[in-house]
Amino acid sequence: MNRFKTSKFKNTTPKIAKKDGWINNVRAGSFSCQGNHIKASSNFVAFNTEQAGGGMLGLTSVKPGSDGQWTVTQISCHSDLVTDMDFSPFDGSLLATCSGDETVKLWSLCDPELQQPSSPELTLCPGQGRLELVLFHPTSSGLLAVGASKSPMIWDTNRQDTPLAVLEQHGDQLQSLSWKRDGSLLASSCKDKMLRVFDPRAQTTPVQSAKSLQNSKDSRILWAKDDFLLTTGFDMMRSREARLWDSRNLSSSVSSVSLGTASGNVIPLYDDDTGLLVLAGTGDTAMDCFEVTASEPFLSQVSHCLTDMSTRGVAMVPKLALDVFSCEVMQVLQLTDSCIVPISYQVPRKHTGQEFHDDLYPDTVGTTPAMSAEEWWKGGNKQMEKVSLNPDKQPKQKAPPAKQVSAKKELVSGGSKEDPARGCSTSSSPLSTPSSSAAPSRSPSSGLSSGFLPSPSPSQSTKAIQSMIGPSSKFRHIQGTMMHRNTHITNLRGLNLTTPGESDGFCVNSQRVAVPLAISGGQIGIFERSQPGRIPDTALPTIQNSVNVVDLSWDPFNTHRLAVACDDAKIRVWQVPKGGLKETLTEPEVIVQGHTEKIYSIKFHPLASGLLASSSYDLTVRLWNLESGEQVKLLTGHQDQIFAMAWSPDGKLLATVCKDGKVRIYDPRKSTAPVQEGPGPEGHRGARAVWVCEGKYLLVSGFDSRSERVLSLYSADSLSSGAIASTSISVSPSTLIPFYDPDTSVVILTAKGDTRVHIYEIVPEEPYFMECSSFNSPEPHKGLAFLPKTECNVRDVEIAVGLLLNKTAIEPVAFRVPRVKKEFFQDDLYTETAVCWESALTASAWLSGSNGQHKKISLKPKDMKPVSEAPKEVPVKKYMPSSYYLEEKTDEQKKDELLSAMVAKLGNRDDPLPQDNFQGVEDEEWDD
Repeated sequence: MNRFKTSKFKNTTPKIAKKDGWINNVRAGSFSCQGNHIKASSNFVAFNTEQAGGGMLGLTSVKPGSDGQWTVTQISCHSDLVTDMDFSPFDGSLLATCSGDETVKLWSLCDPELQQPSSPELTLCPGQGRLELVLFHPTSSGLLAVGASKSPMIWDTNRQDTPLAVLEQHGDQLQSLSWKRDGSLLASSCKDKMLRVFDPRAQTTPVQSAKSLQNSKDSRILWAKDDFLLTTGFDMMRSREARLWDSRNLSSSVSSVSLGTASGNVIPLYDDDTGLLVLAGTGDTAMDCFEVTASEPFLSQVSHCLTDMSTRGVAMVPKLALDVFSCEVMQVLQLTDSCIVPISYQVPRKHTGQEFHDDLYPDTVGTTPAMSAEEWWKGGNKQMEKVSLNPDKQPKQKAPPAKQVSAKKELVSGGSKEDPARGCSTSSSPLSTPSSSAAPSRSPSSGLSSGFLPSPSPSQSTKAIQSMIGPSSKFRHIQGTMMHRNTHITNLRGLNLTTPGESDGFCVNSQRVAVPLAISGGQIGIFERSQPGRIPDTALPTIQNSVNVVDLSWDPFNTHRLAVACDDAKIRVWQVPKGGLKETLTEPEVIVQGHTEKIYSIKFHPLASGLLASSSYDLTVRLWNLESGEQVKLLTGHQDQIFAMAWSPDGKLLATVCKDGKVRIYDPRKSTAPVQEGPGPEGHRGARAVWVCEGKYLLVSGFDSRSERVLSLYSADSLSSGAIASTSISVSPSTLIPFYDPDTSVVILTAKGDTRVHIYEIVPEEPYFMECSSFNSPEPHKGLAFLPKTECNVRDVEIAVGLLLNKTAIEPVAFRVPRVKKEFFQDDLYTETAVCWESALTASAWLSGSNGQHKKISLKPKDMKPVSEAPKEVPVKKYMPSSYYLEEKTDEQKKDELLSAMVAKLGNRDDPLPQDNFQGVEDEEWDD
């Protein structure tokens, strides 16, 4: 006899959908985080994308449309990487997200074919740094577990100011959280190899804990049968494994299986009704299915599935969305680089498609919460009601209630406030969920609650929300996009990646790129932008300076002229021939010298031709007339290393940031000493400066006393008063290098060795810094330099184009603002731009006291009409007769009504969007 009982699921077979059943148009992100890369509800699928530095999620439906295709859209969620997400078990359209921007947000989603919400229903700011995990409670509405770097927290969304509990701080990175199915206990796994089980209502310390994991790398944990816990991770030999534990005794596992050697972590998906467990390794093309039992053998393998593509993440579709007539007992969605692949686990049975097999489908938990968060916190232990999956026993579905309208009204009526600096809600108003709210209102004041009627015009409530959340940047959803590979310059070799911190590392103009090479003799490679592609392996002509290069800069008014500062305290000026280098250059056009020690950096004057500033280890700043080759000014007053120089936009003043902790402004034509001086960054690692807001303010990027990178804004009229505003960014040893676009007041910052590009809009009033979406490069970059504004493609709404330098390539990156009416010229974004490639006066004229300014031109193509002149369609507010609100309708009437309303909604694509009511935007639309 067989020792073990035969399982009804032992022949469960995975069936991979045919390619026409895959969800395409997916661009999955490859970001490192502890949470899920994909999650599914009965209605929607949300997944990480590479857009906006990972702050944007992809969204589609679980089932295809009537044409058999899936609509994939995007929703901009955070200003940093979305590290985890979870759907509410009680509302398939309510999504919780957390992020590296230190916030948790709740989103009420709508059909992917419709416009997604531009703002969350709720924002929580735990103040614990980067957040890694978020998890809805399985039985109580409005209750979340949130994982910071080392501390799990329990939040009631109805009291958003503080968490219900902050559990004991872990010894290292928190890697995974899991609620027990009855909601009484919370388990965690940690990089310190500890497993912990918490009873959050009884105590903040664990009720069970043990150093059980063999390896600290990438563990996951979830509750399985009864009191069993399942973990995935690595053993001491770095082989992947899954282990089953008795939660009452974590000292040793009751069973384990080895899953082979690979670098990616193993993601577990478990169905409590059937005991089926799917294990998928990231980067793998295999999935294993096991059955978990409460007695030996505990873990029995059911199937092994090979997929066509490697896995980025996996999600399990809720039980209520399964095809029970096909004997589908589990459905897994595999996220790959370019698509989502449905995999159906089916039990072979006779009469498939005709009968409901009760033995395969025990009653499962429904979608009505057992209690509120407050009831649970006070000790309630009510369990979820169970429902049958037999279609004949399920009640008829009612029309779905509107969530966006009711939640927005609650935020207004509850007096919600939001921190403008961080966009964090501090509302005391509870978040409405279908479980806790009453039936949809049918009062004339609220209109039809289905959410399918055309949106009304901007109302007083919308303005109230705007006043609560503070100003919002029109560039907040800016997207950095790597341009097509045929524009890249590749196969670069021998680059000098150790240029001084005061140097940008390389420089660009509209025609060519100059990059220092790690070859003796201070050589510089010149690469023509008109000749992209692979650089040949043969030796290339270079510029030879004889000594090490410390900084370099193109003349802004001559695309052939390159100034190079060297270790020997000399500045060499080179003339690159038309069409690029054909032979190695060894004789510069001009050599200027006067510094007594090595030079830090050089900066051309923004208006006067042939005028160059240089800073040196001799603690002086010198001005040079390159036409005569003479030193014309000597500026003094620095007590230590000069980190950076910056000319004012009108060319009258020169600002410096120094290691002696001072920011200085010089008027070189009037005095050799600073005309203003004030306290600078506290840290001494480095700093950069740039003039912003029409030259009325000075933006300084530096470090604070704790070596955290900070941005500080100074009034150019009162440096001695110190910074008027500052914002912390991150901890890193590299100085953020700013690029400022005066047309949009957007500053783009990154550092050598970083992968992230930070973006802010700078405004001359509170909150001063308005954070926008960031951009992440696939690998650490060595520098980012920007091209003139005329290189922007206004048809794609590009506001900046930069060149990204990495170890082997130069890659163009376009920064675009999402808009709907791209056939129109976005004149609210594109003001007239300065002709900064033409000089306004000569160096001699400037030195004699003359001033100038650049001419300005419009970037509008002749064949494009401004969006401000686009025809506007005013939506008509729809009122229903009083009889509508008083009379009950038949199911057929409701169905016809909803269908008509949906068609009306889809037909009117030019309705104003919520973004139109924010800062600086009229009726032209955003594409969020």
